[in-house]
Formats: sequence, structure tokens, C-alpha cells
Amino acid sequence: MPYPEALVTPMRHELTQLGIEELLDAEAVEKALDESKQGTTLVVINTVCGCAASSARPAIAMALRHPVQPDRTVTVFAGQDLDATARLREYLAGIPPSSPFVALLKEGEPVHVMERRHIEGRSASAIATDLVHAFDAHCGAEAASSEASEPAPAAENGLPPTFRSIL
Repeated sequence: MPYPEALVTPMRHELTQLGIEELLDAEAVEKALDESKQGTTLVVINTVCGCAASSARPAIAMALRHPVQPDRTVTVFAGQDLDATARLREYLAGIPPSSPFVALLKEGEPVHVMERRHIEGRSASAIATDLVHAFDAHCGAEAASSEASEPAPAAENGLPPTFRSIL
């Protein structure tokens, strides 16, 4: 059963006021995932928990002030946008479901993942610093030129390097 809309509306606005696109259903997620195959996309699974309020959402706001940005930013709300959240989690197979959750996709593939365990108990500024480093490494023209000259790290067990934390 979803959370009452009146409860989550202020928490939704904390991200949408930053220009992050809300994906309210599975079809919107499908469209965004299709668009993510070009460029970079920051994906946020928002939630009502305390670590989302005290750390994740403020960190995202801080990171989005950085000059290097992903091409697009999208969010779903766990516990509210049930179909959208389920579809996004299906797409991220191999990454355990968690909320809050942040992933940077490049050409449709996760290149940086922050699960709840990477957020809970950490300051918003520390999380924002991690996001800024990911933006610098994977977004913009400078990241594209440095990646062209350096080979991608080898995958373990056939999975991309971002999946190492769950092996």
C-alpha cells in the first residue's frame, strides 16, 4: 500500500524543485531508461526515511550545484510510485533493492552506485563529494576524452565493476 500523497509531496518537491524529472509509472521509467542509452543519467530512488531527508536529498542538491552535470536527472519514489520503482529495480538487476538509492548511468549502464548502506550514517557533504567525483569521472566532454584513452577496468565474474560491492 503506498504512502499517503500528502506525506510524500514535500519530499518529492525537494528533488523536483532542483529540476529532477519525476517518473510516476513504469512507462515513464521505460522512456527514461531508453533515453539513458545516450549520455549520462542520474537516477534517484527517493523515500521517506531519515537518511533520505538528512543526507541523500541534501547531497543531491549540493552535487547538482557542481559545474559538471549528468545530461539528465530522474527520480522515482519508493513506497509511493510502486510500478515505477519496481520497473527501475528490474532494470538494475544484480544491484540489491534499497532506498534511498542513487545511480549514475552512462550509455545506459551503471557506472556509479550508492545504495542505502553508502548513504546511511554519512553526512550530506560526504555523499555530495562522492557524487561530484562521479560526475567529474563520467560526465561532460573531459570525461569522454579521458575514457577514450584509458581502457575500462576489467569486470569480475562477467559483471561491470560497479557490481563488485555485492559479490
